[in-house]
Amino acid sequence: MKTTCEGGSVLSEIGRKFLRLHLIPDFGPRRLRRLLDFFGSVDAILEASGAQLAQVDQVPNKVASAIAGANDEAVDKEIETAAEYGARIISVEDDDYPKPLLQTADPPTCLYVRGSLRPTDAVAVSIVGTRRCSHYGAEQAVRFGELLAQAGFTIVSGLARGVDGHAHRGAIQAGGRTIAVLGNGLASVYPPEHESLAADIVNSGALMSELPMTISPTRENFPRRNRIITGLSLGVVVVEAGKRSGALITARLAHDLNREVFAVPGRVDYPETSAGTNGLIRDGQAKLITCLEDILDELEVVGRIMGRDLAKPSEGTSSTTADDSLPLSEHERTVLQAICDGAEDADDICAKAGLESGRVTTALTSLQLKGLVTRLPGNRFAKRRSG
Repeated sequence: MKTTCEGGSVLSEIGRKFLRLHLIPDFGPRRLRRLLDFFGSVDAILEASGAQLAQVDQVPNKVASAIAGANDEAVDKEIETAAEYGARIISVEDDDYPKPLLQTADPPTCLYVRGSLRPTDAVAVSIVGTRRCSHYGAEQAVRFGELLAQAGFTIVSGLARGVDGHAHRGAIQAGGRTIAVLGNGLASVYPPEHESLAADIVNSGALMSELPMTISPTRENFPRRNRIITGLSLGVVVVEAGKRSGALITARLAHDLNREVFAVPGRVDYPETSAGTNGLIRDGQAKLITCLEDILDELEVVGRIMGRDLAKPSEGTSSTTADDSLPLSEHERTVLQAICDGAEDADDICAKAGLESGRVTTALTSLQLKGLVTRLPGNRFAKRRSG
């Protein structure tokens, strides 16, 4: 049995089973992992009795009884609600589940998505910070959102007031992609004043949540949301954070996941918005950044490929451009040829070039810096005409 969701996507039978578990109160990814380790499969979990389920460590009787008594009624209702709001549901076993999240200790059992996810979103950087940012913080959030989006990174943030919203806007203004991870279900937008921004994000990327559609925002939802923001990203940029800012939780999560942590230095006369950020830098928990190159330098393989140092031709190769004074790497030549052959968006370029998304994204960035490729509206690319 397969269930059709919004946009013609199909929730597989295994997806329905994971959703059935996901909708049970107090059931999260860690309990799922314990049950899978104990029973071996999602089918065996759903076939087990309440008494059998309660034998598993940290699965209380209440949760065990709920699993044993679960049926497809709640699943059908949730799928119907998701479709009503233009969302689709992805289970941890589905092919289009974001691969970076699978590297985390507790990937969400199911994700709800409004908009589109692309393979190139694996090359992402998150930007987080205080909700009560200063004018300086707003400027820096927009600036780094624009710079990173122009460089081909997907910008990930939480749609919150302050730094998050400005980072999303920067990415959109640059014609790039952005993903907002919400601390509530996708049946509503929080904060409500970001309704218009959320609509723009859907057109430039995606809204995402692990929470069932009608769940309201609560304080405890946001730390869980932050682990998804971090898990989707190669690194986290902190722009303005006080001593108790939630952005510092995101920074700690990034350390736990071996993600890079960056911090924009804050004004020393504004401790309310800068004490946390400057503290990260002082204590060696974040790299101080002032420009895009600072981030590229620290992102090691991806950063070096996206930077100028690896924009060198392979030995014995030549450029495919009319300007032979600009040397191209093998990947740059392959991507440029794919564009010349008619590929426009990143997914088509990946397919035609036969390269993984990260290498295509970095090649596109370098080609733009060299003036050989131009970005068009809708995240499309074309060869720049000479003269």
